[in-house]
Amino acid sequence: MKVIVCGAGQVGLNIARYLAGQKNDVTIIDRSAKLIRKVGEMLDVQALEGHASDPNLLEQAGLGDADMIIAVTISDEVNMVACQIAHSLFNVPTKIARIRNQSYLDPQWSDLFTRDNLPIDVVISPEVEVADAIYRRLEVPGAFDTLPFSDDKVRVLGLRLDEHCPVVETPLRQLTELFPDLRVRVLAIMRGGKLFVPLADDHMEVGDGVYIAVETKHVARAMGVFGHEEEAARRIVVIGGGAVGLNLARRLENRTPRLNVKIIEYDEERAAFVADKMSRTVVIHGDALDPEILREANVSEAETVVAVTNEDEVNILATLLAKQNGCARAVTLINNTVYGPLIDSMGIDVHVDPREMTVSTILRHIRRGRIRDLHSIGDGAAEVIEAEILEASSVAGKSLRQVKFPRGVVVGAIARGSKVIVPRGETVFEPGDRVVVLALTESVKTVEQLFSVHLEFF
Repeated sequence: MKVIVCGAGQVGLNIARYLAGQKNDVTIIDRSAKLIRKVGEMLDVQALEGHASDPNLLEQAGLGDADMIIAVTISDEVNMVACQIAHSLFNVPTKIARIRNQSYLDPQWSDLFTRDNLPIDVVISPEVEVADAIYRRLEVPGAFDTLPFSDDKVRVLGLRLDEHCPVVETPLRQLTELFPDLRVRVLAIMRGGKLFVPLADDHMEVGDGVYIAVETKHVARAMGVFGHEEEAARRIVVIGGGAVGLNLARRLENRTPRLNVKIIEYDEERAAFVADKMSRTVVIHGDALDPEILREANVSEAETVVAVTNEDEVNILATLLAKQNGCARAVTLINNTVYGPLIDSMGIDVHVDPREMTVSTILRHIRRGRIRDLHSIGDGAAEVIEAEILEASSVAGKSLRQVKFPRGVVVGAIARGSKVIVPRGETVFEPGDRVVVLALTESVKTVEQLFSVHLEFF
């Protein structure tokens, strides 16, 4: 597949790395000579300096015979124009653009991104994606990641294990014996900064980050088994009233009645704008690093503080101050990957990386085979994939034991109609099944092929 990536920032760089690593023909464009040099040194891709909306440069990049353009520059307008040029001049089949300005996404302008106007096939809004991701984490307190699959019949949860976890040091094969009615499968373990797929004789240790697949109605019980029995927050303080904070507060108001939500916003004009958009949420104008403002927001009584300003340092310091003042749980937005490894040692419970959300959304539209959903985890170390089995899929009619899944792949759950199955070796894949699989990045291509339809079927 030939792909043109416009923008060599964190998202563009990671998408280019993913695609190049799987032997795709990738060209990346950015106006920054420094970023282009960095790409050239790091990746085996063609890197061009210049404006991503320049037709001559796009032609030089090979857009004429490209399968896809992915426009993720810092400018919404450049992204939109690049997709328009890809459609009008080069007839590129798939056009993906990141759009951050929420005005473009207002429902009243829903016809904007259509074939007759701005022909963008996939519009990505990081702010909306991040707000959804944080809301999912708030739904399952104690989880640092919550990913829904199969119309939310299955969830993949990321959990940190502490000394209170009753199943640490227990071989994984014994979990079924200890909890025969619990539909849970351990998919991966993060230990010492490395993500790996465990074998049946492996065990979990204190401090591990563990990804599990569980039937959604068993989530509360699974959390208890893994040492987490935190109650859902009823009082939440959101620091930052930007697009992420506003989207999150709207979700909390609309989906979770009787919540006590407060927003702290530094900019007075923005605070007034956000207050006008909310019905029950209290908006406080002030600096979240000011102890008086934190007292006014009553953070000492809040179960959770969520920091989503545009400044990583403010997010980190504000959540630490809130916890010092008695807030039970902290969720923070981190854009700079340098801070990621430091978060756990600081006492921040959950950090959200918008880059990972955007990469996951783009990969859903790149992956081949019958892929219905996908999330990148572990800073790109693995993907959790939901694939649908068609009659002509190579795995249809075969048992789990018969399918030659490569090392680094584990099947977590099968959604069959209204039922959820935690598969065993004798479980047979049937057409129509929706299968949740975790695959380390180097094994993803094999998973795609296994769930693809053979050409001879046609």
